[in-house]
Amino acid sequence: MATFLETDRLVLRGFTEADLDRVVGLDSDPEVMRFITGGRPTPRETVRIHHLPRLLHHYPCIGTRGFWAAESKPAGSFLGWFEFRPLADNSCAVVELGYRLRSAAWGRGYATEGARALIRHGFTELGVERVTANAMAVNTRSRSVMEKAGLTFVRAFVGDWPEPITGSEHGEVEYTLTRAQWKRQASSPDSAPPSGADRTPGPPEQSPAADAPNSTAEGDR
Repeated sequence: MATFLETDRLVLRGFTEADLDRVVGLDSDPEVMRFITGGRPTPRETVRIHHLPRLLHHYPCIGTRGFWAAESKPAGSFLGWFEFRPLADNSCAVVELGYRLRSAAWGRGYATEGARALIRHGFTELGVERVTANAMAVNTRSRSVMEKAGLTFVRAFVGDWPEPITGSEHGEVEYTLTRAQWKRQASSPDSAPPSGADRTPGPPEQSPAADAPNSTAEGDR
């Protein structure tokens, strides 16, 4: 699949069916799945039948996918994925930001770097008006990535978890960023660096509540 976006250290490309084993491996890491399933791996058939089609879905309003495989430069190693998905197939006004990276890639600023690049591309090239992201309230490092990417906290809420996991009793949080806010940030002399200069030490750097029930940041439920 052709490259969708590049940063200093990342290549974001569309998924293909040949990525099945990579996604299964990602979703088999207990640390990666800690804030998603409580650490339980996702069965291969579930990934094949339910999750991979979501990663391959084409959104007419932006003319492309909503999920992107992330590979490192220059080695091309699979790091995980980023989500920049319109909430409606026929409108790109509001998109959901998400990310899920292999635990070996944590602590290097990849999540922040990819998120900033997608936000910039969305506001300058895709006609996006607002970016939204969710996380479990206790997932402090994922929340930190949102903040470093320019999003701001807007609300806390309690979702309906059919199978609660540790921390779900504290609820979830939503962060957002509008095009107008992003433009003000971009013009500010104190704005954050645009690429990999920022680093988030330690785990985890994965998607805001990516497979959590009633979360608008569903990575590949």
